[in-house]
Amino acid sequence: MGNFRELNVWKNSKAVAVDIYKLVRENGDLSKDFRLRDQITSSAVSVPSNIAEGDELDTHKQAIKHFYIAKGSCAELITQLEIAKEINFIKDQDANKLIERCQQISSMLLNLIKARSKFIKK
Repeated sequence: MGNFRELNVWKNSKAVAVDIYKLVRENGDLSKDFRLRDQITSSAVSVPSNIAEGDELDTHKQAIKHFYIAKGSCAELITQLEIAKEINFIKDQDANKLIERCQQISSMLLNLIKARSKFIKK
C-alpha cells in the first residue's frame, strides 16, 4: 500500500485519462457538448484518482472501497464512450480501443480487489 504510481492499473488508467483529454481537445463536436465532455473527462479522471486514494489509505477495506468506485467509474466511462460513438462524436475505431482498455482496467481492478480482500480478517 502507498505505492500507487507503481501499480500497472493506475498507470494504465492514467494513460486512458490523458488520451481522453487529448481526444476531447481534438474533437470539435465532443468539445462543444459540455455535458457529455465533462462527464467523459470526469469519469476518466476518477478511475486513477480513486486507485491512488485507495492505495494511500490505512486499511485494505478502505482501499477496496475506492477500487470499487474506480471500477464503477470505468463502467461509466465505457457507457459514455458508447454513447459518443453512437452519436458519431467519436470514431468507432477510437471508441472501441478506449472501451477495450477500460475493460482491461476493470478486470485489473477486480484482480486487485480480490488480492487485497485476502488480507481482510473475516
